[in-house]
Amino acid sequence: MGKRNYLIEGVSGTGKSSVCQELRRRGYVAIDGDRELAYQGDLTTGEKTEGFGHEHHIWDVEKVRRLAANQDDEATFFCGGSRNFKQFIDLFDETFILDVDADTLNERLDSRPEDDWGRRKSERELILRLHATKEDVPSSGIVLDATQALVSVVDEILSHVRILKVKNSN
Repeated sequence: MGKRNYLIEGVSGTGKSSVCQELRRRGYVAIDGDRELAYQGDLTTGEKTEGFGHEHHIWDVEKVRRLAANQDDEATFFCGGSRNFKQFIDLFDETFILDVDADTLNERLDSRPEDDWGRRKSERELILRLHATKEDVPSSGIVLDATQALVSVVDEILSHVRILKVKNSN
């Protein structure tokens, strides 16, 4: 979808979906990976699996590749988390990793609807462990303080994108 493609990652509750909505509001092409690309599947084969398990929350790799190859737009933002990001991370010009402190994360999870991911005790414990270990997010990328106001987080992402664009055009 974009001449340049960017991944917005982070553990559950860091603001990926909100960043996606704000980018769209500003007129950018942004894909909500959790709603548009994700399904429950085998991490290795990609085959669909029954039921729900965090470890099976993956993105359709071929669809990601197709979308990233389309160059109709200047930039496309892929927002969301997937357990199989290693299979397509090479497609992105940069990765932005949203990060918050544990107190903010707990407040955000508390504000979710009762039936949303992260409200059950076992889900919350998993999210807090993943937040502490960072094992569920890319090991490299630009880490952003997502405790800031949403508009500030998106402004910061876009400032990095402009700098990257200038660097890459020289």
